Amino acid sequence: MNTLFAAKTITVGVHQTFHVFGLTFDLDIIMSTLLAMAIFLFLGFRMSTRVSDGVPSKLQLFWEILVEQVTELAHSAIGPKGRRFVPIGVTIFLFILICNWIDFIPSAMHPGSSEPILPAPTGDVNLPLAMALFVIVWVHFESFRARGFFGYFKHYTQPYAALAPINMVEEITKPITMTFRLFGNLFSGGLMVAVMTTLLPIYLSPIPEIGWKLFDTGLLGAIQAFIFMLLTILYFGMAMSHDEGHDVVLETAH
Repeated sequence: MNTLFAAKTITVGVHQTFHVFGLTFDLDIIMSTLLAMAIFLFLGFRMSTRVSDGVPSKLQLFWEILVEQVTELAHSAIGPKGRRFVPIGVTIFLFILICNWIDFIPSAMHPGSSEPILPAPTGDVNLPLAMALFVIVWVHFESFRARGFFGYFKHYTQPYAALAPINMVEEITKPITMTFRLFGNLFSGGLMVAVMTTLLPIYLSPIPEIGWKLFDTGLLGAIQAFIFMLLTILYFGMAMSHDEGHDVVLETAH
């Protein structure tokens, strides 16, 4: 009986929408994305005004550690030229992390029966897909610039010309896998919370909900942000490498 009740009360993918020129926009996702962007910009500008050569503040120390770790990753994956991609790596990691952690905000008017006003924007497929496409388009631009016109198309025939269709399919699936790896984890976490708040009595649901969010949103949210950033750096490394064996590194990351 509880399962039948849950099936009738749990809503999936319901958003406040508005329409412009025949296009549908999710108002709640846009609001939470803008909030994440505002937090990101605030942290960046706040750090730039408090930067010091002496004892660093906690915020400056956080930025320094983040930039240092991404720099080491880019250098190991790409080499000295990898420093160019440190800013995009830092931006992607921190922005996705903020988007994921927005799910900690208790913005639902009626938990278990109403959607949150500020859901995690990465829990909607549109933002992860847009970020994945942005990364992959940039990756192909860097590949074209590094290899030249003929070299860019020639690398699809490596190691054998007969494998060209498979290599092209692999390139097409890259943004799809990046999208659903991030979106799927956040969406499933939100769905699990909805199930718990629906099936459990209202006086019991907060305890498992908090525990699950600390694990799913907190820990897994940080891991997913790191993986998206890691794949971005590795894809740039593959795009600028003339060694086709470089793909082994990517397979390890998967």
